[in-house]
Amino acid sequence: MKNPPIYLFSISSHPDAISVNSLDITFFKPEIDFSKYDYLIITSKQASKALEQYEKELYIDKPALCISQQSAKSFEALGGKILAIGGGYGDTLEEKIKLYPKSKKWLYLRAKEIASDFVKVCKKDGYTIDEAIVYESRCSKEIANVKVEDDAVLIFTSPSSVYCFLQSSELLVSHKVIVIGKTTAKALPQNIDYTMSEEKTINGCFKILN
Repeated sequence: MKNPPIYLFSISSHPDAISVNSLDITFFKPEIDFSKYDYLIITSKQASKALEQYEKELYIDKPALCISQQSAKSFEALGGKILAIGGGYGDTLEEKIKLYPKSKKWLYLRAKEIASDFVKVCKKDGYTIDEAIVYESRCSKEIANVKVEDDAVLIFTSPSSVYCFLQSSELLVSHKVIVIGKTTAKALPQNIDYTMSEEKTINGCFKILN
């Protein structure tokens, strides 16, 4: 019996899947005085990539709070030090930030559109967090033109990958849907069953299939 095809909707790829780049990324370079901050907040590999536009000595001594192991690896690849790692989605960063004194100043290097309101919550509690928009994600032509079989396995790695898929395609009850975390799951239509990865990684999603 033929195994159903596996589609991975992500900006990353996997050898066991039909990898569909869900987003096109545009990087920005706002003027930033890194000397004002004690810590950075990194929630994606794109944020680390955006940092490559700046002189390394300006930011490399600022430890980063990263949302996941993958985002931490991207910052470490630049030579940066990791302050702490969250649980894979924005709300887990709130509890991490609150472990540090309110006198500390944070810089959140973010996308133009974000799914979590952890910064708003922390600011309300008296924490100082500035935000710099360093990239923008747009739905790719690739995901707009994808055609998936009725029995396919669909792996979504971000809320935006779900939103972009649904702009031109439909999720069926016959699809096996796997999501990388809670925030991604919330983007799914309510009638769609899904399985959530225990690990907030692409490899963790594939372990479900083994």
